[in-house]
Amino acid sequence: VQLQAFGGGLVQTGDSLRPSCAASGAAFSTYSMGWFRQPPGKERVLVAGISWRGGSTSYADSVKGRFTIYRDNAKNTVYLQMNSLKPEDTAVYYCAADRSYYSGRYYDANSYDVWGQGTLVTVSS
Repeated sequence: VQLQAFGGGLVQTGDSLRPSCAASGAAFSTYSMGWFRQPPGKERVLVAGISWRGGSTSYADSVKGRFTIYRDNAKNTVYLQMNSLKPEDTAVYYCAADRSYYSGRYYDANSYDVWGQGTLVTVSS
Protein backbone atom coordinates (compact mmCIF):
# COMPACT_ATOMS: atom_id res chain seq x y z
CA VAL A 1 0.00 0.00 0.00
CA GLN A 2 1.11 3.57 -0.68
CA LEU A 3 -0.19 6.47 1.36
CA GLN A 4 -0.32 10.11 0.42
CA ALA A 5 -1.41 12.81 2.82
CA PHE A 6 -2.91 16.14 1.80
CA GLY A 7 -4.45 19.15 3.40
CA GLY A 8 -1.95 20.64 5.78
CA GLY A 9 -1.37 24.34 5.95
CA LEU A 10 -0.93 27.47 8.02
CA VAL A 11 -3.85 28.40 10.25
CA GLN A 12 -4.50 30.51 13.31
CA THR A 13 -5.31 29.41 16.83
CA GLY A 14 -8.90 28.20 17.02
CA ASP A 15 -9.18 27.39 13.34
CA SER A 16 -10.02 24.01 11.79
CA LEU A 17 -8.27 21.88 9.24
CA ARG A 18 -8.99 18.50 7.69
CA PRO A 19 -6.02 16.60 6.32
CA SER A 20 -6.83 13.56 4.23
CA CYS A 21 -4.85 10.50 3.25
CA ALA A 22 -5.39 8.56 0.04
CA ALA A 23 -4.30 4.93 -0.09
CA SER A 24 -3.57 2.71 -3.02
CA GLY A 25 -4.52 -0.96 -3.26
CA ALA A 26 -7.59 -3.09 -2.79
CA ALA A 27 -6.90 -4.11 0.80
CA PHE A 28 -7.37 -0.68 2.38
CA SER A 29 -10.68 -1.66 3.93
CA THR A 30 -8.96 -4.44 5.90
CA TYR A 31 -6.34 -2.17 7.52
CA SER A 32 -6.48 -0.23 10.73
CA MET A 33 -5.43 3.35 9.94
CA GLY A 34 -3.85 6.04 12.05
CA TRP A 35 -2.60 9.58 12.09
CA PHE A 36 0.73 10.35 13.70
CA ARG A 37 2.39 13.68 14.23
CA GLN A 38 5.95 14.83 14.78
CA PRO A 39 6.50 18.30 16.22
CA PRO A 40 9.82 20.02 15.49
CA GLY A 41 12.60 18.34 17.45
CA LYS A 42 10.33 15.73 18.99
CA GLU A 43 9.40 12.12 18.37
CA ARG A 44 6.56 10.97 16.18
CA VAL A 45 3.48 9.95 18.18
CA LEU A 46 0.11 8.40 17.39
CA VAL A 47 -2.69 10.92 17.78
CA ALA A 48 -5.65 8.98 16.36
CA GLY A 49 -6.45 5.48 15.17
CA ILE A 50 -9.47 3.89 13.52
CA SER A 51 -10.50 0.28 13.03
CA TRP A 52 -10.81 -1.29 9.61
CA ARG A 53 -14.57 -0.80 9.48
CA GLY A 54 -14.45 2.61 11.10
CA GLY A 55 -16.59 1.63 14.05
CA SER A 56 -13.90 2.11 16.70
CA THR A 57 -11.51 4.97 17.25
CA SER A 58 -8.88 6.05 19.74
CA TYR A 59 -7.22 9.38 20.48
CA ALA A 60 -4.27 10.77 22.33
CA ASP A 61 -5.32 12.73 25.41
CA SER A 62 -3.92 15.92 23.91
CA VAL A 63 -6.44 15.87 21.04
CA LYS A 64 -9.52 14.22 22.58
CA GLY A 65 -12.63 16.27 21.98
CA ARG A 66 -10.96 18.35 19.26
CA PHE A 67 -9.87 15.85 16.62
CA THR A 68 -11.97 13.25 14.83
CA ILE A 69 -10.64 10.45 12.64
CA TYR A 70 -12.91 8.84 10.10
CA ARG A 71 -12.60 6.88 6.89
CA ASP A 72 -14.36 6.22 3.62
CA ASN A 73 -13.45 2.72 2.48
CA ALA A 74 -15.17 3.23 -0.87
CA LYS A 75 -12.70 6.04 -1.57
CA ASN A 76 -9.66 4.45 0.11
CA THR A 77 -9.32 7.60 2.18
CA VAL A 78 -8.89 8.42 5.85
CA TYR A 79 -9.44 11.89 7.29
CA LEU A 80 -8.50 13.81 10.39
CA GLN A 81 -10.88 16.61 11.30
CA MET A 82 -8.97 19.00 13.53
CA ASN A 83 -10.91 21.68 15.39
CA SER A 84 -9.91 24.31 17.93
CA LEU A 85 -6.31 24.11 16.82
CA LYS A 86 -3.56 25.27 19.16
CA PRO A 87 0.05 26.25 18.53
CA GLU A 88 1.14 23.00 20.19
CA ASP A 89 -0.62 21.09 17.39
CA THR A 90 2.06 22.35 15.00
CA ALA A 91 3.73 19.29 13.49
CA VAL A 92 4.19 17.18 10.41
CA TYR A 93 1.20 14.86 10.26
CA TYR A 94 1.58 11.37 8.84
CA CYS A 95 -1.04 8.81 8.03
CA ALA A 96 -0.16 5.18 8.59
CA ALA A 97 -1.54 1.71 7.97
CA ASP A 98 -1.44 -1.52 9.92
CA ARG A 99 -1.32 -4.11 7.17
CA SER A 100 -2.26 -7.01 9.42
CA TYR A 101 -5.66 -7.93 8.03
CA TYR A 102 -8.46 -7.11 10.44
CA SER A 103 -5.96 -6.77 13.29
CA GLY A 104 -8.04 -4.38 15.34
CA ARG A 105 -4.99 -2.85 17.01
CA TYR A 106 -5.72 0.66 15.76
CA TYR A 107 -4.80 2.07 19.21
CA ASP A 108 -1.31 0.56 19.22
CA ALA A 109 1.40 2.74 17.66
CA ASN A 110 3.66 -0.30 17.30
CA SER A 111 1.15 -2.03 14.99
CA TYR A 112 1.59 0.42 12.14
CA ASP A 113 4.11 -0.54 9.48
CA VAL A 114 3.56 1.83 6.55
CA TRP A 115 3.62 5.64 6.61
CA GLY A 116 2.88 8.29 4.04
CA GLN A 117 5.11 11.28 3.32
CA GLY A 118 3.53 13.69 5.79
CA THR A 119 1.82 17.05 5.56
CA LEU A 120 2.84 20.09 7.59
CA VAL A 121 0.34 21.79 9.88
CA THR A 122 1.37 25.10 11.40
CA VAL A 123 -0.82 26.86 13.94
CA SER A 124 0.08 30.45 14.67
CA SER A 125 -0.79 32.17 17.93
